[in-house]
Amino acid sequence: MNGEQIIGLTLALLVMLLALVGNLIPGLPGTPLALVAVIGHRLYFGAASVSNVVLIVLVILTVAAVGLDFLGGALGARKFGATWRGITGAVVGGLVGLFFNLPGIILGPFIGATLFELVGDKELKAAAKAGLGAVIGLVLGVIGKSALGVVMIILFAVNVMARSTP
Repeated sequence: MNGEQIIGLTLALLVMLLALVGNLIPGLPGTPLALVAVIGHRLYFGAASVSNVVLIVLVILTVAAVGLDFLGGALGARKFGATWRGITGAVVGGLVGLFFNLPGIILGPFIGATLFELVGDKELKAAAKAGLGAVIGLVLGVIGKSALGVVMIILFAVNVMARSTP
């Protein structure tokens, strides 16, 4: 590995670490940002960067992480007994919550799922249970996409180092 490759790998890894931090906030493009860093590295370094197979795996992991981000709250609400109203409310609440920083991000899906279930004539206890499920799903989604982000970083770094050494 020469100096230019070391700098390129370091910069790509720094962007990927920043993307990993972005994974902690639902709705931010953490994992897609990591993929952009990988693609930029591949375009610049060509054969000394990731292989085609690893690049395809990283794209698949990115798609899975984005899916976890958007579906986590809705699936959690569903698991805790939400109807389609509660699932819709969790998604709407999550989107609205993005405008209210961390408290909104956490409370948005809960409030959305609970309110939509109440409108659908569910009792408060059952509606709140659906809201709790939305929050649990959101947290599990963040954990899942962060785990995928760590796997992406490791896979990228190992593959680049393996391909850059003679």
